[in-house]
Amino acid sequence: MTTHGPCAPDPCAPDGGVPVCGGTEPTGPTGSTEPTDRTGSTDATGETMERTTAHAPGTAARPTAPQVPDAERLRRWRMVLGADGADSTGRALTGQDAAMDGALEALYGGGAAKKPGGRGTGGRSAGLGASAPSVARWLGDIRTYFPSSVVQVMQRDAIDRLGLANLLLEPEMLEAVEADVHLVGTLLSLNKAMPETTKETARAVVRRVVEDLEKRLASRTRATLTGALDRSARTGRPRHRDIDWNRTVRANLKNYLPLPGEGGAPPGGTIVPERLVGYGRASRSTKKDVVLCIDQSGSMAASVVHASVFGAVLASMRTLSTRLVVFDTAVVDLTDRLDDPVDVLFGIQLGGGTDINRALAYCQSRISRPADTVVVLISDLYEGGIRDEMIKRVAAMKTSGVQFVTLLALSDEGAPAYDHEHAAALGALGVPAFACTPDLFPDVMAAAIEKRPLPVPDEEVQR
Repeated sequence: MTTHGPCAPDPCAPDGGVPVCGGTEPTGPTGSTEPTDRTGSTDATGETMERTTAHAPGTAARPTAPQVPDAERLRRWRMVLGADGADSTGRALTGQDAAMDGALEALYGGGAAKKPGGRGTGGRSAGLGASAPSVARWLGDIRTYFPSSVVQVMQRDAIDRLGLANLLLEPEMLEAVEADVHLVGTLLSLNKAMPETTKETARAVVRRVVEDLEKRLASRTRATLTGALDRSARTGRPRHRDIDWNRTVRANLKNYLPLPGEGGAPPGGTIVPERLVGYGRASRSTKKDVVLCIDQSGSMAASVVHASVFGAVLASMRTLSTRLVVFDTAVVDLTDRLDDPVDVLFGIQLGGGTDINRALAYCQSRISRPADTVVVLISDLYEGGIRDEMIKRVAAMKTSGVQFVTLLALSDEGAPAYDHEHAAALGALGVPAFACTPDLFPDVMAAAIEKRPLPVPDEEVQR
């Protein structure tokens, strides 16, 4: 039994639009014969739904909500199963249900049959074909019927399953799509093939995504790193308001003087602060150098987008000197474009081979203050260059005092594919390799600036 596809809406969920992902298939409308608990909720139409959870025989069941009428249950199963389920449910769809089903069938039905791995059968006539007008209409339909998160998943499926990437070269198509990081990655990979009439529209789409990311990430990044920079510059003669009291107390514990209690009070003590420790006052001089070294192979698309935004944010901070380097088998320094992350992104060509050693050699040649430099390598570590030289180069930078960070991905995705052998070799040098979400990146950078242990998400270094 097949469903409408990996991202079909679950008719048993609120709004009728939560995707069913991960390939889970329903067991059938009748469900289990074991005792069950049912909890009620309501869908977009205000009707009561039930969510079923099996419990062990002999245990008490929770109070049950009113059951969904059989007709409604069949409607929902028909939506989940797609056109193939029409005969088994005996339920015809009308109105908005029929429109939603048609949008899903176009992607996960006949259109999918034309590609390897599709779920459809050759006899179906549904699909998006290669017609830009029909795809544009379909994009409008799914934005009408499904929430934004589901729309983005369906767009990615349409590009992957139906080979619609080339249609994104048409301006009317770009105006219809829901912009997200993955779409930006696709546009960047098509950059060289994009006609001039489309480039301005594409830049507008990319700028919209970049501005949304900056709004979400910039303020926290600046606040976190400003505090880290101030704390990293300690002074032994601070003004009163600049005293770091926690460090001052720890530095003077040896000067503890016990005092007898007065008037029956228990004895106490005091610490004589012979040495004050304070935060360094913020100055306009550069305190740290940051080098972002980004792998621009096709699998790193989302990481490239986020790293470019962070590069622009870091470059806007006066106390940081930021350099941005991208590489495949060639190395390109995009530091002069950091004032506009959109220009950075359009200076990147996703795809090609990978020569990490060559990129690190370039970065190493630009380091003038090793003890005040943080190098962030963002790569899946699949090295096409000289592997041993790459490891030796990282070791040399670490020995000179450089804070070296390796991120296998900088994105909201799950665990990335990466070269485990190279990750283990870097871990042996004291350079943990791990995936990092954009929200965690400011904390990683703050730890590197203050030379603290990095906040590795899993405690255990990925190997």
